[in-house]
Amino acid sequence: MSDTPVQLSALLVVHNEEKRLRPCLERLTFCDEIVVVLDRCTDGTRAIAEEFGCRLLEGGWPIEGDRRNAGNALCRGEWILEMDADEWLSAELAVEIRETIANPDADYYLLPVDNYIGERCVRYGWGAQFGTASVSRLCRKGIKTWGSERVHPSLIWADGARKGRRLTHRITHFVDTNISDMIRRFDSYTTARAMDLVESGKVGSTLNNTRRIVSRFWRCFVSRKGYREGGYGFLIATFAALYPMVSHLKALYEEEAIRAKIESSRKS
Repeated sequence: MSDTPVQLSALLVVHNEEKRLRPCLERLTFCDEIVVVLDRCTDGTRAIAEEFGCRLLEGGWPIEGDRRNAGNALCRGEWILEMDADEWLSAELAVEIRETIANPDADYYLLPVDNYIGERCVRYGWGAQFGTASVSRLCRKGIKTWGSERVHPSLIWADGARKGRRLTHRITHFVDTNISDMIRRFDSYTTARAMDLVESGKVGSTLNNTRRIVSRFWRCFVSRKGYREGGYGFLIATFAALYPMVSHLKALYEEEAIRAKIESSRKS
């Protein structure tokens, strides 16, 4: 990686990722710099990032959007490629990214994603807060701000930001090890969402969240062709459908425990 000029920065925000970080970084050396935000890391993550000459930012951010915004601010590149430690970028996609930013016709581009559950590539049915088939990770610096949510923060685009095409080659995302891992992730996501709901004071209504179950299941299982993935597609659609309801019920019935989690996260 060269120091100047910095056309393309890779950005990773990580928490205790010593087991997965190295293969991700090995596939990002085509970038001009790699910035790693170390969020309360207590394992060997920092040492691995230092091996690759990454620029580091250490701290503790209870809100996902805040730590992502801090990382974006540290990047020096005209373009920023955001990745996670459980994602791999192919050599073909690296070439396509370089070619795209050499002659850009937009301010940000979508990168398609192949999501793996164990060794099975599950391509259909993702969406509705439980996964995505494409991500807007390649952006000009300064045009994107992450929202204040704890999980899957919203995106705020600068006025006039131009959306580009969906690139051809795919990110490989090792999203879950198995079905038990999917269940644990669902529990973690709904707890984080419940914290947002409690903190905002807008817990919502049980009736409205009940109405959303069928429409969200239909969207993932039918409209997004989750049925093509068999039982995995059914599970993805089910988790997506229940996500707002379970988050709402946690916020409604476990408010005291949720507030304790919020306070603990602020102190850590």
